[in-house]
Amino acid sequence: MTDAPAYVERSPLAPTPLIPEEFAAKYREAGYWVDQTIPEFLLDACRAKPHFPALVALSHAVLDETGKPVQVRYSYGELEAAGRAAAKRLIEAGVQPGDRVLLQLPNIAEYLVYLLGTFWASALPVFCLPQHRLNELSHFATRTDAAAHIYSSKATGTNFSQLHEDLVETLSAAGEVAPPVGIDASVPLQPLSEEELAEPFMPGVIQNTDSTRASEQVAFLQLSGGTTGVSKLIPRTHAAYLYSVRGSVDICRIHANTTMLIVLPAAHNFTMSSPGILGAMCASAKMVFAGDPSPQTAFRLIQMEGVTFTALVPPLAQAWAASAERNLVELPSLRTLQVGGSKLSPAVAGTIAQTLKVDIQQVFGMAEGLVNYTRREDDPYLQFNTQGRPISPDDEVLIVDDNDQPVARGESGHLLTRGPYTIRGYYLEENANRFGFTEDGFYRTGDIVRWNGPNLEVTGRAKDQINRNGEKIAVDEIEDIALAHPDVFDAVVLGLPDETVGERVALVLVPKPGASFGENPRRTMHEYFTAAQLADFKIPERVEVMDELPTTNVGKISRRELRALLADMLAS
Repeated sequence: MTDAPAYVERSPLAPTPLIPEEFAAKYREAGYWVDQTIPEFLLDACRAKPHFPALVALSHAVLDETGKPVQVRYSYGELEAAGRAAAKRLIEAGVQPGDRVLLQLPNIAEYLVYLLGTFWASALPVFCLPQHRLNELSHFATRTDAAAHIYSSKATGTNFSQLHEDLVETLSAAGEVAPPVGIDASVPLQPLSEEELAEPFMPGVIQNTDSTRASEQVAFLQLSGGTTGVSKLIPRTHAAYLYSVRGSVDICRIHANTTMLIVLPAAHNFTMSSPGILGAMCASAKMVFAGDPSPQTAFRLIQMEGVTFTALVPPLAQAWAASAERNLVELPSLRTLQVGGSKLSPAVAGTIAQTLKVDIQQVFGMAEGLVNYTRREDDPYLQFNTQGRPISPDDEVLIVDDNDQPVARGESGHLLTRGPYTIRGYYLEENANRFGFTEDGFYRTGDIVRWNGPNLEVTGRAKDQINRNGEKIAVDEIEDIALAHPDVFDAVVLGLPDETVGERVALVLVPKPGASFGENPRRTMHEYFTAAQLADFKIPERVEVMDELPTTNVGKISRRELRALLADMLAS
């Protein structure tokens, strides 16, 4: 079912909740939104400095004599040529302007090539992760009426060719008229001829609604970052998304001499735009894709390519610091380490900064919109203890109590936000839109935050608050104290159902190599928390020690899985 040209016309993109005109006019007037689409932005980026190095990455379409992927290098001019060849392949396979395309590739050169190709074929990427399987892909394909599925048969983790065939079979059995066409990115592209490359090229413009501005239409569909259920689809528009990219480039000081290591999944919003891949292209910077996130692979690439900037989630950052300390690794070129995806403990932040000799920049954001950064000019306290402040002066932030009433400044509450790059609703999710957004357009993030000086500090997630006898306990507070223990590598706090008090506090610990909490970890940690002057009702009543914590496919701790594991322990 690969590259089959048979084509059935797809349904148009469903109507999506866009930012109302009264706000859009203000964002245009402020210069946040410019009349440029992402396909145009990408073409401009490739042509700004065509001889500059653009990408270093393993290629699944270029193999050595043993069949292993080879590292390839693209200049920006070569990247344009490859992206145009990918666009031609998609069009020849039957992809039409406005079609949705499932893009499911790991961090390889073909990811970026087919990202450009999809946009330049005037299609809309649907960003899937390599970890997604039939259940998720079927949902995304059905919900978007996807025309194509881009994968690599040489990617590890599963048989992706078989996964595509299973997808086709499942959708056909469900009565889908035209399941997605398969595009195997490990099959080498046919290079464009000199005549084709010399032809004038400008990506087509898609009008998804009656609006006169193509730049304010939906550009792609991203996935929500939740850890439970199938991800919701997030419609991101050209102008709004590009504003967040340009703002991120300015704040993070990305320039043509930056060399950015891409470690986290390329399809993730953090990796795409904060400032990420698009930010690097905006500044004509060099990107280096890591085939895996291990310290061994990353450290080698940092040293060989002179990497100056990278982004990690907290567990990875801790693993890098531990490996560098253990193996006496020096990374003199690396200047800035972003950490986001989940909260970074202040104690851990200081240790990472000291061990790796880098500036730590905390990033707190969401695929739905709002992104916050600590700034280089922030003092060390703010850099280590807060998660930054918004990109835009017109990012509106509300911190409210359970009744949507504002809390006093400095107090914790639910974070609500709206602004020039925050969505007003998910794609075809009527129920989620009803409860996830206020009537006046504020997005309910689910985060519990407070103002700490000029910055936001994340104190937990709404669902991560433990209610013990009516006392609300923020899990982050206890986790931060646990992580400061000299023998603790990682820690997670969660609430366990209890008939007497509602929920009891449980703590799961991962010790540092060679460390031990004795025969009674609960007593050991009780003494530690008492010495740290934690309130008695907050001290964990159950303590479990594990070799490692289960994580989601973007490196976040999965409390859903931990709850299930602890429930099994209690039952036995």
